[in-house]
Amino acid sequence: MSGLTAVMALKALDGLTERAAVTSENIANANTPGYRPLKVSFEDSLGAASERGAGAVNAVQVKVERDTDAAEASGVRLDLQMATASMTTARYAALIQILTLQMQQTRTALGTS
Repeated sequence: MSGLTAVMALKALDGLTERAAVTSENIANANTPGYRPLKVSFEDSLGAASERGAGAVNAVQVKVERDTDAAEASGVRLDLQMATASMTTARYAALIQILTLQMQQTRTALGTS
């Protein structure tokens, strides 16, 4: 795994961790009158930064802002929040699996357990 790939994977894990926390907050406030859900974005910035190298990837900031989506305009839609939670969990697990496999391959190549 290249240094850039590892940095990108770690930065993506940071973004997914933040998304999970924000989604949990949205779900917890589903019945709070006037609560406007939050959303997390980082993928587009991460993709653009990858073309400029590891330093640019490290500088990417996870963005948390109020969701302006019309579907969420009247409050929290639990179905959308649960879908976001499921997708976030799946992406996080996939990245962890990739990193784990990469570490196992590195250990094998180095002859260590």
